Amino acid sequence: MTDRDHRSLTRADFDGLDTVTTRWADNDMFGHLNNAVYLELFDSVLNDWLVRGTGVDERTAAAQGVVAESTVRYFAEVAYPGALEIGVRVARVGRTSAVLELGLFAPGVEAIAAHCTWVQVYVDTATRRPTPLPVVVRSLLERHLAAPPTEG
Repeated sequence: MTDRDHRSLTRADFDGLDTVTTRWADNDMFGHLNNAVYLELFDSVLNDWLVRGTGVDERTAAAQGVVAESTVRYFAEVAYPGALEIGVRVARVGRTSAVLELGLFAPGVEAIAAHCTWVQVYVDTATRRPTPLPVVVRSLLERHLAAPPTEG
């Protein structure tokens, strides 16, 4: 997807938006959310979504999802104080990895404020080598796989 495509995403394109609350320390000297905070929020929401959907505690699982790449595109400023909403969508499911997308929205605003592409690779906990997606994880991801964009 291009920036233009990401900018056109709305709340309806994401599964189960979670509400997160900004904190006093989240703003930077420019008065908006610091870039690193977005990744913290995306990481928390994604892991919560995975735990709720699979029941797996990756801290004790034989395979763990680790971040191989993350990219954030910013479209509108958000800041403390306030609540934000973040949703998850699955863009691609591979043998040992998945590409997920997260959308961050201001309350009551349909337009996306930030978009994150998140590549998660599953590794064997003992060897730290890539391993096939656990069956329960693959099942969740495939159930939520977003339809590919249509060519116009």
